[in-house]
Amino acid sequence: MNTSRPNAIQRFSHRFLMIRPVSAFLSLVLHRLDAVVLKLTRDKYTLTEIVGLPIIQLTTIGARTGQPRTMPLVSLIDGERIAIIGSNFGGRHNPGWYYNLKANPRCTVHFRGRKAEYMARLTEGDEREKYWQMGVSCYEGYETYRVRASHRVIPVVILEPVK
Repeated sequence: MNTSRPNAIQRFSHRFLMIRPVSAFLSLVLHRLDAVVLKLTRDKYTLTEIVGLPIIQLTTIGARTGQPRTMPLVSLIDGERIAIIGSNFGGRHNPGWYYNLKANPRCTVHFRGRKAEYMARLTEGDEREKYWQMGVSCYEGYETYRVRASHRVIPVVILEPVK
């Protein structure tokens, strides 16, 4: 597993990010800001990585539009697998990328200068719990988001390389 516990400065930043008005604002703009920074740095950096959260660029096919959609997402790297958590900052609905992957599980991941094809699948049971705990160990905000989104089960999706 390629996840590390956040340092003291990152933990402080994470607590700030968990504040409801802050996370509500970030849910609207963070992916756009990360996309701009990625473009300016030639896919090397994002704002989110500053607080210690690894970012991938996930390209899915839109469930309704059939058009490619690219979104920077926090990821959990586990060998060749990548886990992504559909917390949507504790929002009312699952994020759009989740529905895109449900409709079209084949996707492309850009990570650290590499691009590869993956297949997505939803986790359940012990596997879901393993990746959920991995996520919480990197970012405690997932537990806050789980409470906010108590009306839904936050999806944990595994991306596996297409061979």
